Amino acid sequence: MYRRALEGYEEAWGPEHTSTLDTVNNLGRLYADQGKIAEAEAMYRRALEGKEKAWGPEHPSTLDTVINLGLLYADQGKRAKAEAMYRRALEGTEKAWGPEHPSTLDTVNNLGILYADQGKRAEAEAMYRRALEGTEKACGPEHPSTLNTVNNLGNLYADQGKMAEAEA
Repeated sequence: MYRRALEGYEEAWGPEHTSTLDTVNNLGRLYADQGKIAEAEAMYRRALEGKEKAWGPEHPSTLDTVINLGLLYADQGKRAKAEAMYRRALEGTEKAWGPEHPSTLDTVNNLGILYADQGKRAEAEAMYRRALEGTEKACGPEHPSTLNTVNNLGNLYADQGKMAEAEA
């Protein structure tokens, strides 16, 4: 269906139309979910380049693709590239939506995961604490995003041998 939509959009509106680029991004997400890493990266790169031209580097749709690239790189263990994408996305979402917006806080949580994977425990804890405080305010204490961050913080404490904190 994405291929069909992509062909139709390219024919009707051209390869750089925003609807075309949204479909390119969606196709990248599908490829990533299927484990087709090279294809996913190619789609994300194409979408990113086009969205930067069409909307600019800090538009929410552009940042969505930046985040997708960050997730793809993190899944591959390309931590430096993932961090660069997450940092770019964080800066952009903070400007576009503010520091307490759920999309900003999702990126903060993703940085926490990346830092935890790198063994940067203090940085991970700082990101998780920021994400937790923000999502509790924005979404409530029982929201799935809040609970995801609580779980991540618990895992970090358990990995550090802080069992009482992990249990809490």
